[in-house]
Amino acid sequence: MVEPFDQRMIDVGDGHQIYLEQSGNPLGTPVIVLHGGPGGGCSPYMRRFFDPSAYRVVLFDQRGCGRSRPHASIEANTTQHLLDDIALIRRELGIERSILFGGSWGATLAIAAAEAAPDAVTALVLRGVFLARKRELDWFYGGGVARFFPDRWAEFTRLIPEDERGDLIGAYHRRLFSGDRSEEVRFSLPWLSWENSLAGLEIAGGSNAPPDYARAFARLENHYFVNNCFLEEGQLLRDRHMIEHIPAVIVQGRYDMVCPPQTAWELAEGWQRAQLRMVAASGHALSEPRIALELVRVMDGMRDDDAGVLR
Repeated sequence: MVEPFDQRMIDVGDGHQIYLEQSGNPLGTPVIVLHGGPGGGCSPYMRRFFDPSAYRVVLFDQRGCGRSRPHASIEANTTQHLLDDIALIRRELGIERSILFGGSWGATLAIAAAEAAPDAVTALVLRGVFLARKRELDWFYGGGVARFFPDRWAEFTRLIPEDERGDLIGAYHRRLFSGDRSEEVRFSLPWLSWENSLAGLEIAGGSNAPPDYARAFARLENHYFVNNCFLEEGQLLRDRHMIEHIPAVIVQGRYDMVCPPQTAWELAEGWQRAQLRMVAASGHALSEPRIALELVRVMDGMRDDDAGVLR
């Protein structure tokens, strides 16, 4: 496992400090890695996709999650705050331009960051695309995917009274922010389990996540979703023209039940510099074997530029 050559906490203002690390080659091509969730945090596993002799890999825990502090905080925690943090990280590390690498919510944030500062992005590598639209949230929390997983849906909804099940994001919000820590933990576990159990093609039941992690993940994700991720409806597709000169590779599991392939298709359609790579027999998770292998191929290809991705 590649170890970081730099680890630090950065004060980003608003009472927040975020964890940041760098690994690989300090003189290599910069890659800023954007983790999912919101609220998931980065992990050493995320370093494995990058040749350490070629890339300068920057990972950080977004506000409120992972090693960032205060833990599970939603204060001053919006998409714009995260975009400001990315800009601050670039300044702090002296990075003028970089590849943005992100999956799921990390793909959302990568697109938003590129649209906010296109001159700072050399390429986009996206996985399991989520564009934060109402139809995508309805698919996952409004009963769409439940038609495939009625048993898991029953587990997810059983703690919520029937008269509140028409708005599960709102119903969970009331409980995840009740002020009673034990209740918040109790409802964070099924929230996390519902997503985790559908992330891989081979479905595993339940979640063994530590309560503090589950609480931070559920609170942050729910906070963003109840606020439509602090984006206008359809904003990322509407503003795609601002980044169409940037090369992009989109790696999408053919059987992704969390972020269905239709979204990746819509993002890539008509974007001449975007490559959409549908990965057979794969779901959503970064750890899906074929997804992981394809992401390594993408980054090795960009290193060598043997496919002309950056041309």
